[in-house]
Amino acid sequence: MGGDEGVERGRVSEWQAAWEVLGPVIDLVTPMAVRVAATLGLSDLMAGEVVPVAELARRSGTDEDALGRLLRHLVGRGVYAEPEPGGFAVNGPAALLAAGHPAGMRERLDLEGFGGQMDLAFTGLLHTVRTGRPAWESVFGAPFWRHLAANPRLGASFDAMMASGADALADAVSGVDWSGVRHVVDVGGGVGAFLAEVLGAGPGVRGTLVDLPETVEGGRRYLAGRGLEGRCAFSGQSFFDPLPVGGDVYVLRRVVHDWGDEEASLVLRRCAEAAGRRGRVVVIETHGGFGDDRAMFAEMDLRMLVLSGGRERSVEDYVALAEGAGLGLAGVRDTPLGHVVLDCVPVGS
Repeated sequence: MGGDEGVERGRVSEWQAAWEVLGPVIDLVTPMAVRVAATLGLSDLMAGEVVPVAELARRSGTDEDALGRLLRHLVGRGVYAEPEPGGFAVNGPAALLAAGHPAGMRERLDLEGFGGQMDLAFTGLLHTVRTGRPAWESVFGAPFWRHLAANPRLGASFDAMMASGADALADAVSGVDWSGVRHVVDVGGGVGAFLAEVLGAGPGVRGTLVDLPETVEGGRRYLAGRGLEGRCAFSGQSFFDPLPVGGDVYVLRRVVHDWGDEEASLVLRRCAEAAGRRGRVVVIETHGGFGDDRAMFAEMDLRMLVLSGGRERSVEDYVALAEGAGLGLAGVRDTPLGHVVLDCVPVGS
């Protein structure tokens, strides 16, 4: 008996040692619990006070027992506090989940919005690794872009997330040489957040927003709200089709990385065709994935494959794609916040 107990203790010790090593990277309970709290808006519902779990369940439309178990788990992980038995309150980490916080974590973690849905796509990661195909379709039943188009609320959440980050937008705009530019075509420009920054910085510049029809309609409203609609044209279409001609600069900001090489080459070729002999094509991405942060590069590279079949690329990769699409590199610039701006011209121009 004593020998059996010794073996069992040895197994427990081995398990504990293994958990100490792998525990931080295998826990799925806490990440999902935080996302549920964000989705329910618990930090806002507590409104800076200690709220009994029964009242919080009423406010959130949830089951009291289940909500209590969720919150006690999160308290144990340092998110939320339980100052009195059965009464919960917001602490420092939980305050980050409030709506309107500058970090935007609630919106990014909301399981009913794009951020949360993006994370849920990783439940199909095994499919991606076995097949090399995006997991999104296997999880949600349709390819990434088609799914967004068929779900307006989710598509709007995606557009809002892509338009967020004023500092990043300003950084991307600052990386482009706009000298002499009078007409900017923002290809795959979402609701026009980037284009709005460009037009705001150049009062004499006009713009054309190119994206899918529903997104462009959202862009029309967004740019009208910024007082810029009168300086814009709108083209609701696929950017794999021929693009509006006549632009001085065709901008692809964080577009190319959404696609595999074949599709990325096609959209670059469409830009080159539309730019003609006088125009330029500007590709804005992140430098080598994320500068020297190899872990972040690897995560985003995997994320792009799981979502849409895209990939992160090095500067050399982007240059090779551009050259294959009939573009020559005129210059490369880095920005303070980690963007890389590739200035290209159609070959022969």
